[in-house]
Amino acid sequence: MPKSVDGSMPVAESPFGVADWRSVYARRLAISDTLVIIWVVFAIQLLRFGLDPAGMVGQDDASINLSYSLISVAIIVAWSLVLGAYKTRDYRVVGSGSQEYKLVVNASVRLFGLVAITAFLLKLELARGYVLLAFPAGIAFLVFTRWLWRQWLSVQRARGHFTSRLILVGTDSSNQVIRAELQRVREAGYDVVAMWIPHAEMGGVDTGRIRVFDSNTPVLAAMEESGADTVAVTNPDVLGIDGVRSLSWSLEPGRQHLILAPSLTDVSGPRVHTRPLAGLPLIHVETPRYEGAKQFTKRCFDVAASGLAILIFGVPMLVIALLVRLSSEGPALFRQQRVGRNGETFTMLKFRSMVTDAEDRLQALIDHERTVGNDVLFKMREDPRVTPIGKFMRRFSIDELPQLINIFAGHMSIVGPRPPLPKEVEKYEEHVHRRFLVKPGLTGLWQVSGRSNLSWEESVRLDLYYVENWSLTDDFVLIWRTAKAVMRREGAY
Repeated sequence: MPKSVDGSMPVAESPFGVADWRSVYARRLAISDTLVIIWVVFAIQLLRFGLDPAGMVGQDDASINLSYSLISVAIIVAWSLVLGAYKTRDYRVVGSGSQEYKLVVNASVRLFGLVAITAFLLKLELARGYVLLAFPAGIAFLVFTRWLWRQWLSVQRARGHFTSRLILVGTDSSNQVIRAELQRVREAGYDVVAMWIPHAEMGGVDTGRIRVFDSNTPVLAAMEESGADTVAVTNPDVLGIDGVRSLSWSLEPGRQHLILAPSLTDVSGPRVHTRPLAGLPLIHVETPRYEGAKQFTKRCFDVAASGLAILIFGVPMLVIALLVRLSSEGPALFRQQRVGRNGETFTMLKFRSMVTDAEDRLQALIDHERTVGNDVLFKMREDPRVTPIGKFMRRFSIDELPQLINIFAGHMSIVGPRPPLPKEVEKYEEHVHRRFLVKPGLTGLWQVSGRSNLSWEESVRLDLYYVENWSLTDDFVLIWRTAKAVMRREGAY
C-alpha cells in the first residue's frame, strides 16, 4: 500500500484497482436490479393469477395466445436492458444526488408506456391489475435497493475505496475551492490525491497531505506519478485552449478521465444545461424562478401535508400542551415574531420549551463560554432557561409541531430556509436577503446538516443554496432526511 506524501499514513486503495471499480459496481447494480425485477414481476403474477396463469387472447380472437409467464420474462429482460440503456448505473450518477433515482424512475415509466403501446398495437388484453401493480412495486423496490447500495458505497468511500483518484489542474485558489467542495461531499466519490499549478505559484501553497506538481512537470506525468485516474481542470487558462484539447487527446480511453470544473458552486444539476456549439461546450445556468406552476404546486402540497398532519397529531399536540402547562408556569404556546417571505413579519408558534422570563435572561448569557454557533444566531448547548420537558421536546423537535398551523395559514412552508428573528435580519449582509424570496420552512437543509452545530456562514450557504435550487422533488428528499436527522438528535439543543 503506497504512503502519503509525508509518509505518516498509508493511502487506501480500491480492492479492484483505480480503474476497475466502476465496472465492478455497475455489475453489482445490474445483478441486484435484475433480481429485484424478477422477484417483483413473478410475485405480482402469482398474486394476480396464482400458480396456473390464464392465457392472453387477442381482442379479435386471433391466433395470439401468450402465457403470462412469457410476458413476465419479456418484461424482466426489457426492464433490465432499459435501466442499462438509461445509464442508471453510470459512475457519474451513483453515490450522491437524486439523479440516479430520477433515471431509474424515468426509465421504468418509459418502459411502462412502451408496454402499454405494444399491447394496444397488438390488441393484447393485458390484465390491468398485473401491469398497474408490477411497475409501481418494481420502481419502489428498485429505488429502495439503490438506496441500500448507496449506504454501502458511502461506507466504502469513507474508507477510500470505490473512488476516483483526482488531480486538480489550475491556479492554487481555483484548486482549493474545488478541493474544499469535494472534501465536503465525500460520498460523491472523488479523492483528491494531487494538485498541478503554475510554477510561479509554488511558494506558499497549502499542500496538506497531497502531492503538488508545478508546470515543469507534464500533467500526464503528474497523473502517473500520483496514481490519479481522473484530471479535473479547475482553471483552463493555465493550460490554454490548445493545452486542454491536447490533454483530452492524450488520456487513455476507459482508464483516464477528464473533468472541466467551472468556478461555479452551489448550483444544482437541474439548473445546469450543457449545449455543444461549434465545438464549444457552452454551459447554460437557468435563473431561479419563485412563482408560477412550481410555486402553486408547492403551496398545494403545504396545505395538504400540514392539514393532514394537524388531523393526525391534533390529539397528541393537545396532550403536549397540557404537559407543558402543568410542568412549569406560563402558557403552553410560545409566540415570537419572525421574518417571512418578502421580509414580512409573522407570529410563529412553538410549544414553550423555556421559562417565561427567558428573553430577560438572554443578555446575561450572550458572552457565556459555552456559546456555540455564530455571532448572529445565539445558541448554547446547556441553556439554563430550558425546562426539563422543553429539553426533551427540543431533542426530538416536538416543540416545532405548532408551526403546522403557520404552514396551513400560509406564513411558512414545510421545507424552506430557517425563519429568522428581526434582530438577526438587522445584521444580515445584502446578499443574505435573497433567502426572503421563498417562505421559511419547518425543516430544510439547515435541519438535516447539523442544525445548531452549524456556523453562521454555513447556515447562510445552505439557505441560499435552497433558495436558488429548490424543487418539489428535493423537498421530498429533505423531508425524508429530516426524519433521520431528528432520530439522530445531532445539533438539537
